[in-house]
Amino acid sequence: MSDFSIYGGPSDEWLAVQATLQSPPAVDQPLSERKQLINEDREVIAAEAMKSLGPQVHIKDFKIPTRDGSSIEARTYRPVSIHETEELPVYIHLHGGGFLFGTLSSEDAVCSRIACGAAVVVLNVNYRHTPEYIYPTAWNDTEDAFEWAHVHVSEFGGNSQKFVIGGISAGAQLAASLVLEQHLGMSKGTKSSPAIVGQVLMIPCLAHMDCYEPQLKKLKDPSVSSYRENENAPILPVKTVRFFVDLLQIKTPQIEDIKLNPGNALPLQVEGLPPTVFGIAGLDPMRDEGLLYAQMLTEAR
Repeated sequence: MSDFSIYGGPSDEWLAVQATLQSPPAVDQPLSERKQLINEDREVIAAEAMKSLGPQVHIKDFKIPTRDGSSIEARTYRPVSIHETEELPVYIHLHGGGFLFGTLSSEDAVCSRIACGAAVVVLNVNYRHTPEYIYPTAWNDTEDAFEWAHVHVSEFGGNSQKFVIGGISAGAQLAASLVLEQHLGMSKGTKSSPAIVGQVLMIPCLAHMDCYEPQLKKLKDPSVSSYRENENAPILPVKTVRFFVDLLQIKTPQIEDIKLNPGNALPLQVEGLPPTVFGIAGLDPMRDEGLLYAQMLTEAR
């Protein structure tokens, strides 16, 4: 049985950062205004960083058709230092923001850094957001983008045999779900795309709040759960997690639905998953599900 409470509590490094943070928007602010302001703030920060990063990457925009007859935005970033004829590994980036926040341009800086630092071509996918689009739209958009990328990989100089999927927070949930679904589909012969060679899960959400019982059963005691320990955590308290989850409007979430809850997969189901990088925060209600998934993947290899 596991107990990760040793990772809880604020570090000196975090306390120094916390002192520089601005106050969050007023809670009584209309959701549409709050969404717009936060997205604009994220875009401003990215645009400032792109003043130095922009000359280092070739950027190209795309429209990806979706299964419901609509389309989503996507953007690729390729290091200018690498000749355009060289096929590069592809990194699909799925942004964080509770399925509510995030735009294509808000990710320009992080995608450019990944492209240049890892010598890859990054595909930034702007899946659709709540409250306008509910579950499973973002999940379907992610899968549609993945399949589109394989068909169109030559248009952005990627290598179809070297796809890595990565995400942050909500984006990590989408990434983990896609990787697991593709893995199981290939095992059953229902998926034909080349195997994903890696995944990056940063502060991942891996189990719906109402499907958390299998996670608690892996802990020494419910009292050491990160949801309890970090109920009032800075940045992402439990009430904010609930706010984001409720916007997805999942009426009857099922524990065994591993599309929604990749963290509830069985050890046999994760056997053979590609190498995975985790980034996990101690002051995060979702800390334990990330560490438990990492533990299961390690033991299943």
